[in-house]
Amino acid sequence: MSAKIDPITRSVVQHRLSSIVKEMGEAMLRTSYSQILNSSRDFSLAICDTNGRLIAQADHIPVHVGALPWATLAVEERFKDVAPGDVILLNDPYQGGSHLPDLTAFVPVFDGGKRLLWTIVRAHQSDIGGATHGAYNPAATEIYQEGIRIPPIKLYEAGKPREDLLDLLALNIRNPREFRGDLAAMLGAAHLGERRVSKLFSEFGAETVEAAIEAILDATEQQARAVVSAWKDGVFYGEALLDDDGHGRTDIKIAAKVTKKGSDIEVDLTGSDPQSTSFVNSSHANMQAAVAMAFAYLIDADIPKNTGALRPLKVVAKQGTIVWADPGRPVTLCTSHPSNEIVEAIIKAMSASCPDRVMGGWGRRFRIAIQGEDPRNGRNFIWHMFQARPGGGASPGGDGYSSIGEWHSVGGLKFGSIEVAEVRFPLHFRQHEFRPDSGGDGQHRGGLGVALDMVLETQKPAKGNTAGDGARHGPCGMLGGKDGKPHHYRLLSEGREPRVLKTKEVGIELRPGDCLEIRSSGGGGWGPPEKRSAEARARDLAQGLVSKAV
Repeated sequence: MSAKIDPITRSVVQHRLSSIVKEMGEAMLRTSYSQILNSSRDFSLAICDTNGRLIAQADHIPVHVGALPWATLAVEERFKDVAPGDVILLNDPYQGGSHLPDLTAFVPVFDGGKRLLWTIVRAHQSDIGGATHGAYNPAATEIYQEGIRIPPIKLYEAGKPREDLLDLLALNIRNPREFRGDLAAMLGAAHLGERRVSKLFSEFGAETVEAAIEAILDATEQQARAVVSAWKDGVFYGEALLDDDGHGRTDIKIAAKVTKKGSDIEVDLTGSDPQSTSFVNSSHANMQAAVAMAFAYLIDADIPKNTGALRPLKVVAKQGTIVWADPGRPVTLCTSHPSNEIVEAIIKAMSASCPDRVMGGWGRRFRIAIQGEDPRNGRNFIWHMFQARPGGGASPGGDGYSSIGEWHSVGGLKFGSIEVAEVRFPLHFRQHEFRPDSGGDGQHRGGLGVALDMVLETQKPAKGNTAGDGARHGPCGMLGGKDGKPHHYRLLSEGREPRVLKTKEVGIELRPGDCLEIRSSGGGGWGPPEKRSAEARARDLAQGLVSKAV
């Protein structure tokens, strides 16, 4: 391999790789079956090498991408005899996965007889079997109650599908048609990436592309270290709290000790609370992704987020804690929680080192999944609520974005079209608008959450379950900013008293005509409220973002 490569070639290869993963994403969006993928875009794409290094990614779901190197290493450890046309599939959180609903497909890219790269697709399935519909089971006390576990397996061998394995997987999932369609979309997107990378090899030569990749990673490392070097040295501490685990345990602590010296950052999470009996635990790969996210949010936005950019970062954690559970523990909520709290604890710690880069807390996830029968066609449906996204945190640059989502996705998850949702599911959205006063006050205000009233238009009772956090603790304010208002969800049912929904419930009876009254959280504020300008406050009042002048 050439020791040096000119900067123009390096830049061309870098942008080609970036365009490839973006095109893979467009293929996923346009060919997937379920609304969780083709509307809410709960998928991510990447290219990794055979050493598990993240080479390129598209701007989709950060918590997905940060875990993919660990999944790649698990595949490399399991299979030494990969051939052209093979497809590897996995979802096991204890073998590089994040949580069971996220399936990951790997397609190898060869140059001649040498395997060089993987094109990878990770996509959230609307169901993965287990005890409850929709892939989340707040009652789970072991991973076996959460769904089917898939270690690294060869789904295709030399281009030939393993129909027996496909049948096995589809048989264990409640919506096999959607599952098969979404899986086909994943494989199509990964193969598209394979063809585009192979073309890149043929145009430039694999040796040149490999040299360019090394130069890209080295350059991004230099960029990241230049940013970190400007921050204050020291040892800094931050904490965040989970509301509860759904099993009676409250205020679960995630603690971050961050040591910054020169251009190096060490994040130590060993002070976090012990693991839980419920699904709020994190898998190892997911914990690594959460730390990488926090770091990525602090460095410059235009630095490519690849392995080179993460070289200044070292992670220290202890197995058996809430951030790194023992094998067999349930972990399905982990991509949201404690991922968000890991990010929050690190950002809080770094507010003493680089205050001009930290932001207020983003909203926490509080999802609802409904299973029922659509009276218009008699078919069973599973609907996941991606509407009513919470607000984003404010930053030194200004107010937070409203209804943008959570820290683990930073806008990558979309709430999709209300009208399309009403066409596809027996639901009526009576209102979906910003929730006044939900954003945390500050020099810059947190983004607003949403007020949603949604009516169930079934003819038979349906079942719901919830999974999330943030009904006790709102997104944190930063550097004097106020916390965002927490979530508040209620079930309104004729003949029954209105009741507040917990963030972790299973088997909620939903009758025809019931209304879900959703009030999602706003983002945290940034800076002291007394520094907010009179003009900004007047504008908030005039636009109805706050209910009264402060």
